[in-house]
Amino acid sequence: MKLDRFYPIFDSADWIVRLVPLGIKLVQLRIKNASQDMIHDHVRRAKVVCADYDCTLVINDHWQIAINEGCDYVHLGQEDLDNADISAIRQAGLCIGISTHDKAELMRAKALNPDYVALGPIYPTIFKKMKWNEQGNAKLTKWRELIWDTPLVAIGGMRIDRAQGAFDAGADVVAAVTDITLNVCPEDRVAAWLAATR
Repeated sequence: MKLDRFYPIFDSADWIVRLVPLGIKLVQLRIKNASQDMIHDHVRRAKVVCADYDCTLVINDHWQIAINEGCDYVHLGQEDLDNADISAIRQAGLCIGISTHDKAELMRAKALNPDYVALGPIYPTIFKKMKWNEQGNAKLTKWRELIWDTPLVAIGGMRIDRAQGAFDAGADVVAAVTDITLNVCPEDRVAAWLAATR
């Protein structure tokens, strides 16, 4: 499954319903601290919209719900890997993306033959508190050498003016979060991202 170069991450199906119709072809639904019923509801709503607009939907963390709802892709952080049943995910036919921050985590991810590897935060981020300092574009280049042709996602503090630097350093995909959701006009920002990455 070929990944689009622009990868926004949203914390509710509301954002997906609102913005995917603008032309987004790869999106992540990342919901934390919600009931299972609520997560199921958001996944179902997001799945319908993504199917209508030929957009690949990635479910963060909730791999059992992703399987139950017939999704195609899950994203797992290192903590998620501790409890995830990779065999069950693969048997259900789902692709897997994995977050990495250091070489040990990368080696752990590579052993699972992921469909993409994410590295971050490339720049300082306000999205969530992290124990990791900014990784920088040079580390993207290092990761590119270590993972060969596995798709590489750059995440963390990414803005349109930083995207080309990440691509030049070896990233295949750039993920954006607050650059869209905190923008005064998210629709215009998505349009600008699409123009910059297509």
